This record gives sequence, C-alpha cells and structure tokens, in this order.
Amino acid sequence: MRSWWLGGAAWAVSAAVVVGPVASAPAQSRPADSRRAAVADTPAELMARYGFNGRAAPIADLSGRGHTLRVISGHGGVVRHVVHGQGSALLFPPRCQTRVCPHVALQTPSTPDLNPGRRDISFGADVYLSPTQTSKGQNVIQKGYSTTSSQWKLQIDGAAGRPSCVLVGDRLRRILMATSSVTVADGRWHRIRCSRSGPVLAVFVDNQLRGRTLLPAGLSVTNNRPMSIGGKGAFADNDQFNGALDNVWVQVG
Repeated sequence: MRSWWLGGAAWAVSAAVVVGPVASAPAQSRPADSRRAAVADTPAELMARYGFNGRAAPIADLSGRGHTLRVISGHGGVVRHVVHGQGSALLFPPRCQTRVCPHVALQTPSTPDLNPGRRDISFGADVYLSPTQTSKGQNVIQKGYSTTSSQWKLQIDGAAGRPSCVLVGDRLRRILMATSSVTVADGRWHRIRCSRSGPVLAVFVDNQLRGRTLLPAGLSVTNNRPMSIGGKGAFADNDQFNGALDNVWVQVG
C-alpha cells in the first residue's frame, strides 16, 4: 500500500462534470422536527469544510479548525480536479471490477471534534455520480466502522444509486439507516445532507427530505477513528466512491 499527498497540478476535465454555479454548503441547516433531545440544545458548530479549490497540498479545512486532509492511495489510485461552478471538485477513480483496483481516500487524523456523542450532527456533500458507475456501496464520508466501533456515515447504495445516512452507537452495534427514496446516480450534481436531530436521523437530497428513521434514546457516537472521504481507506474492501465530490462539511450540535 502506498500513500502520498495530493499534488498541485490540474488534470483534464470531462465535459460531463462541468456544471453551473452552485451555492456553498450550509452551515446551519437542520431538519424541522420538534422532538429534540435535551443534549441538542447546545449551539451547532461547523467542525470541518472542504471546497477542493486549491491546487497545493495538503487539503485545507476551511472551517478553520485544522482538520487537514491527506490523500491515501493504493494500486495507483488518484483523485483529479474537475471544473465545478466557479471552482473545482475532486473526481475519484471509476468503477473497477478486476481483481486489483485503484483505491483512494481523503483522511484526517482522529479528533474528538468530529465525535458528536449524544449531540446532534449534520454532514453532507455535493455529489456527481453517473448511472453506469454505481456499485453495491460507495462511501462519501464517514468516521468509524460499523463492525469494530461506532460510526456516522453518508453512502450511495446499490445499482439504484440512492444515498443513505448511517449511525452506529457506541454500545448498540446495530446499523441505523435513513435511505433516500430517490436516486442521485443520474449524471447531475446533487446536494446530500444527513442530519441527526434528537431522535430522528434524516436524509435530504437537494434540500428535500427523502427518508428518515427513529433512533433509540441515548444513542452516542464516539470513536478514535479518522474521518474518511471517498472510501474507507486504501485497502481492497474500500467501498470506493466512483464519482466527483465537492463542498464536504460536518456540523455538530
């Protein structure tokens, strides 16, 4: 396995991912739900945000909290800059069905800032995925692993390409999932947001509520794993994302 920082050069742009302007990621968006836990009364704080417009390594955290991203990769996996609105997005490797495939992910070191515990959490990204690039499961952003720790995650599921939001608690190792009723794998940009608001986990696509599930009382998510974007890591069981990402963000509280 090899790893390195993202280089500063720009790559050739596919016309399919050149799009018009897009608004910046929300910092204060929250689902409207009156049933809120007492622990959610603290003000929401932007914990991480990435615009991918810079050409120099490393990838800076625009929230100012210093959660810098590095690129980890294996078998020649790379991310490439593509035009998105007035800036750029990052394009991940295409779908691969051979025995050895390129793998790449963006990771921060582990930090307690990105552990919500029992507090509310919202996270999301602008996503571009074509209908020919779907797979069993593709990770957009996550912290933690469902089988060995607690977890929060946004992923794109199955051939239908429907986004889902996942929470796994510190003690209750059961996957709790809110799945969108609509696809995002249609060759267009979409804004996806996951929000835990008290006892409700919800998924929004282009600011429209598309799925929700109830959470058990007292669910807590705290782990010492890194935050990963575009895949779990650089290993074979990577749940590699196969499209383009922009405006990735995390908010706690």
